[in-house]
Amino acid sequence: MLWLLLPYVLFLAVLPLVNRVTPTVLGLPFLFFWMLVATLATPVAVWLARRADLRRGPGKEGS
Repeated sequence: MLWLLLPYVLFLAVLPLVNRVTPTVLGLPFLFFWMLVATLATPVAVWLARRADLRRGPGKEGS
């Protein structure tokens, strides 16, 4: 279930560190690129958490 922490870390904890305009990635300011990557990574993190939960099996609680 640690995968569910990924969106919080990407959006909140690391945001002050990546708040830059000067480096550009694919023509976007770095902050916009970071937010785009974080937005696309969120459903992947939820999918990984669900997959791990299903693999654990029914009736088994998470740690």
